[in-house]
Amino acid sequence: MRHVILGAGPAGVSAAEIIRVTEPDAEIKLIGAEPEPPYSRMALPYLLSGRIDAAGTHLRKTPGHYAANRIEVIHDRATRVDPANHTLMLAANGNIRFDKLLIATGASPIIPALPGSDSEGVYPCWTLADARNIIARAKAGAKAVLIGAGFIGCILLEALVTRGVRLQVVEMADRMIPRMLDRTAAGLLRQWCESHGVAIHTSAKLSAIDQTAGRLAAQLENGRALKADLIIIAAGVRANTQFLQGSGIDIDTGALVNAHLHTSAEDIYAAGDVCQGRDFSTGQYDVHAIQPTAVEHGRLAALNMCGRNIAHQGSINMNVLDTLGLVSASFGQWDGGSDSAEFSDPAGYRYLNLQFQEDVLTGAQAVGLIEHVGILRGLIQSRLRLGKWQARLLHDPTRLMEAYIGASRNISFFSRV
Repeated sequence: MRHVILGAGPAGVSAAEIIRVTEPDAEIKLIGAEPEPPYSRMALPYLLSGRIDAAGTHLRKTPGHYAANRIEVIHDRATRVDPANHTLMLAANGNIRFDKLLIATGASPIIPALPGSDSEGVYPCWTLADARNIIARAKAGAKAVLIGAGFIGCILLEALVTRGVRLQVVEMADRMIPRMLDRTAAGLLRQWCESHGVAIHTSAKLSAIDQTAGRLAAQLENGRALKADLIIIAAGVRANTQFLQGSGIDIDTGALVNAHLHTSAEDIYAAGDVCQGRDFSTGQYDVHAIQPTAVEHGRLAALNMCGRNIAHQGSINMNVLDTLGLVSASFGQWDGGSDSAEFSDPAGYRYLNLQFQEDVLTGAQAVGLIEHVGILRGLIQSRLRLGKWQARLLHDPTRLMEAYIGASRNISFFSRV
């Protein structure tokens, strides 16, 4: 059996290793578009901050790992898929036939089509090549402008501050990380970043980038010009599905799959940031561009490619972010429920918001309360009925540990309500 995996990120590597264990005699080809060993994009900020070197971003650190597991790594880019003939077309290596194909091509950064966006000194931070370019300019004392204060932007924010740059952040929404935090939580994060010397501009939109005598300036629609030695664009990503046009494979915001991560084409599966998979909380199919989901997709897709017939129960929309020492997190349907509970301690940079449907926790946000992260995920994923503990959490949402134990064991604790 020949398994071809298109994409050498976390989803692709996870799938290749599962296939090797499940089908010891299978032929496995792992194809990555970049001339690098398979690596994690989420490790790039640690490279920027100097915590690791380039080798530290690699998904597998053992020399010869892929060869030892008889996984052939090919550096090339796909141009087309022919499902009817089970053939994949590559830019440099011609056609490759497959018995089973996994599409794990990930996503690419969105670069606004604005004047000057292709100027020297303007980069996304999506590849190792991008990181090397940023490191060359992000010297201590340099001026940097970060376009975008979403999840990726805030990870980069910490790395840039660690390098000692003078940083300004531009976000077109009315708050930081609007797809992860409500206004209260985002307000705490903003205050925290500003207390560390970062200038935050919200409800601000980039209109152009000027470059004069080697110096850059980010022009905003409100007329402000932010001078910079370096501009980093973190304005979102989109799934890499362009090469699937004309293949007949169903595509929406990503490659559409069923409960077994199988696309609409025979013997072709999808996983990771390119995959529009099932959301655990809503039952709908969405792209969850986070590494834990990519690894989970890769594992399940691989098992199904090997005939195991395992259904995907859905991925929890989960984000945990450490920004200059302040941890923020959101889980599930954090922005809506039939009942909610809130704990707020602005002076201590602490916030907790719980969302319920009847007596089941369906979503949550936390800032500065890292002890609750595991419990929140467990309660949401287990759909544990809280019974009388819901009323107690509505009164005091910090009693999560007691609620989890009490509801799990169906025992009573002394009520402080």
